[in-house]
Amino acid sequence: MGEIVLAAKCTHVPTMLMSEQDGPVKGKRQAAIDGHLEIARRAKALGADTVVICDTHWVINAGFHINANHRFRGLFTSNEFPQFIQNMPFDHEGNPALGDAIAKAATEAGVYTLAHHLDTLECEYGTLVPLHFMGRAHKMKVVSIAAWCTVHSHDESRVVGEAIRTAVEASDSKVLLIASGSLSHKIWPNRDYAANNGTFTISSEFNRQVDLHVLDMWQRGDHATFLKMLPDYAQFCCGEGSMHDTAMLYGALGWDRYTAKCEVVTPYFPSSGTGQTNVIFPVN
Repeated sequence: MGEIVLAAKCTHVPTMLMSEQDGPVKGKRQAAIDGHLEIARRAKALGADTVVICDTHWVINAGFHINANHRFRGLFTSNEFPQFIQNMPFDHEGNPALGDAIAKAATEAGVYTLAHHLDTLECEYGTLVPLHFMGRAHKMKVVSIAAWCTVHSHDESRVVGEAIRTAVEASDSKVLLIASGSLSHKIWPNRDYAANNGTFTISSEFNRQVDLHVLDMWQRGDHATFLKMLPDYAQFCCGEGSMHDTAMLYGALGWDRYTAKCEVVTPYFPSSGTGQTNVIFPVN
């Protein structure tokens, strides 16, 4: 019988890659990198063989979609930030059986979901950046789930999360589940970016304060209250991908029945106007 052994909300900011290159960002994102390494080390200690990533950089407009290919290999250049992520090599083994099973479970639960086995269906950097760093500590099989959902409800994403757990428990896989996305996500307007030292600042003090309040709630285990505010938080603080990654995470963990106290492994930091962190959600 399989199980989700660990879950986490993770940043995937491109400046993590730039942090290891010569230039003005060198060394500035080491705490975020260290957070990814720590999550991977703990997943390894718990026996995880597969990572399921809910990726807020994979945009979808109809249905839910899963990249369940058998292998992911190539060079990645971001079409959003080609000046930040270019020619990044990646090579990861997939877990097609688990991806297919998640899609089947979600569809049977009433949320139409398709799993794809296509070499031409590329992963987005919400999947590839965490793997780039976590793979240094622990190589795992990969399933990538689209979580930038434009016309979907959080309730549907909750069902997808429940399907993740159903499929994992019916498998022989031990899984690290990652919600890959920021907290608030109001990127600086283009004209204001340079004037406000955009790489290292947040664009809204209101967003910062709400982000910090959310982290406090997570650390106290007050998830039921957080879920009541999730729709407004996603809307008014511009949650990345409308925070469907987070809804999937909570669906897999039991939604408002989840009470574990979270652990922040990367202190909150602003990036290009957004609020970022790495947080472990213990699995009971």
